[in-house]
Amino acid sequence: MTNKELFFRHMGLPSSTPLAIEMERAEGIYIYDRSGKEYIDLVSGVAVSNAGHGNREVIAAIKEQVDKYMHLMVYGEYVQAPQVQLAKKLTGFLPPNLDSVYFVNSGSEANEGAMKLAKRYTGRSEIFAFNNAYHGGTQGALSILGNEKLKYAFRPLLPGIRFLEFNNVNDLNKITERTAAVVVETIQAEAGIILPDEDFLPQLRKRCDETGTLLIIDDIQMGFGRTGKLFSFENFNIVPDILTVAKAMGGGMPIGAFIASKEIMSSLTNNPELGHITTFGGHPVSCAAALANLNFLTKGNLIKEAVKKGRMFKDALQNNSEIMEIRQAGLMLGIDMKDQEAMNRLMVNFLKNGLITDRFLFRPKAFRIAPPLIITEKEIEHTIDLILKSIDSI
Repeated sequence: MTNKELFFRHMGLPSSTPLAIEMERAEGIYIYDRSGKEYIDLVSGVAVSNAGHGNREVIAAIKEQVDKYMHLMVYGEYVQAPQVQLAKKLTGFLPPNLDSVYFVNSGSEANEGAMKLAKRYTGRSEIFAFNNAYHGGTQGALSILGNEKLKYAFRPLLPGIRFLEFNNVNDLNKITERTAAVVVETIQAEAGIILPDEDFLPQLRKRCDETGTLLIIDDIQMGFGRTGKLFSFENFNIVPDILTVAKAMGGGMPIGAFIASKEIMSSLTNNPELGHITTFGGHPVSCAAALANLNFLTKGNLIKEAVKKGRMFKDALQNNSEIMEIRQAGLMLGIDMKDQEAMNRLMVNFLKNGLITDRFLFRPKAFRIAPPLIITEKEIEHTIDLILKSIDSI
């Protein structure tokens, strides 16, 4: 049997209609299938490959660490250089109150840990999230996901979860002294790149301070340079109590983290001890890759250039008659087509013309542009030509 036949026979799949392109290799912004066809990756593995596919510095760090040791013991028992050096580097870029890092395996697990931490520290159980927010697929993360279509079949989920409307300041009064935490994306990604109104996030921060509620910022999709800042909250003059990160953190390797103050984080060490545990969280190879990735992203002007590169796409596409609206946050764009039928035809044309992109979970008539941050201006110009060619023939 071919690999494609085995894929459909033996792989557990989340969709009945996967792309099922058999990939051979990837480098930079490009992915190549078995026939040698070249695709420009406008998804970055859903905001993972910010440093590009096959980044040489990340690969070198992986190879060096593999020769030393891989998994040794469950997380938090041994002193392992890749973990502690990554924690030091990460916290060096963060505000002083975010000085304690708990490494996990994924974004979903980061949000799970953050919710547990908030409940343990505050002694409260109520958690607020936002409509059309995406926070992961495990049962706790699914509980705070703001779209009923993806979760109704798995109820009952966590109790005590309530929802607010993003950018609705009046809704913030629902946050009270009973609320353990509010979980928010600074920019709602799967809703189609919805940016906050100027005063919304500062007002949210203020209300959390008034009620003793912890503010959890989910920076899993928009972090690590995607918005033109290393962390997206830096764009909005607020600081979270707990930050969750993953996706682009590992340069292509699986890793996530929830980050808080040492005081807050220490509440997981008692009543009960081992308040959060993980076997493979902070895997030394993933941490080595993440450290090399962070070093790569933060040298030079790569992150700052994300805004300019995103603007190149927006300027070239915004006057196209088939496009209804473009929303941009750095090098992440949400582009609305006229309707879902036009979007369906466009997705076919994109693949035909060697472009890989996808829709947003909660905005099916929109597609994303989120290539690796290393994309050059020349590559952007070529990509724009292919996008326009694809739109012209829908």
